[in-house]
Amino acid sequence: MEQLMDKLVEWGALYGPQIIGALAILIIGRMVVGILVGIVRRLMNKANVDETLTKFVLSLTRIMLMTFVFIAALNALGVATTSFIAIIGAAGLAIGLALQGSLANFASGVMLIIFRPFKSGDFVEAGGVAGVVEDISIFSTIMRTGDNKQMIIPNSNITGSNIINYSAKDTRRVDFVFGIGYDDDLKKAKQLLVEIINGDDRILKDPAPVVAVSELADSSVNFIVRPWVKSGDYWAVYWDITEKVKLTFDNQGISIPYPQQDVHMHQVTTA
Repeated sequence: MEQLMDKLVEWGALYGPQIIGALAILIIGRMVVGILVGIVRRLMNKANVDETLTKFVLSLTRIMLMTFVFIAALNALGVATTSFIAIIGAAGLAIGLALQGSLANFASGVMLIIFRPFKSGDFVEAGGVAGVVEDISIFSTIMRTGDNKQMIIPNSNITGSNIINYSAKDTRRVDFVFGIGYDDDLKKAKQLLVEIINGDDRILKDPAPVVAVSELADSSVNFIVRPWVKSGDYWAVYWDITEKVKLTFDNQGISIPYPQQDVHMHQVTTA
């Protein structure tokens, strides 16, 4: 028993300072990490950085700083940390190669959150999908299509292609093309189109709508009709005006030509 106590005293005298130093590094280091993470949080909140990105950056910062604290504590215990750091580096490289796609999605997610080409609630066309944005996360974006499907699109697909944000502006132009027959009264048809456009209260006065002859096509004289509306009224106006033009033209005797082909058959007689 006496020998055991002597060994413990000897071991404590030999390794005690190192253990105390390592514990002190862990305790003080954890406190310092908490302070630094708090500073980063305040700076990001002051800069109005997105909450999703803020949480991720804070988590990553905490892990990195605590790794350094842990390595410093091991070094205080006399553990050779050079090989340990090399192992961490090799593991990080291997993980990075294995998660190339995820890292690309992460980088794209950071770009989407920082530059904000769209926000939740916007109707966009991105990554080959058109729909309403429901959520933007670090790795993917969730969209709802017009038929109420939920689509989860990797962020790298979105930043790697064109992004069309239909909700970015308060107003949009509705583009129509209406054709009439060559034998129809062109001035009458134009006047009817102007009356239809002016009779819809949803159509804006400024910018003024455009009604003009655009093309003498193969089988029709084409009008372009370009009114401006609020973005939320776009489809309702598009459908209503299309229906009203057809009904009005029918009532006023204005024809709307459709593609047709005449086939002439010749009979050949042989002697």
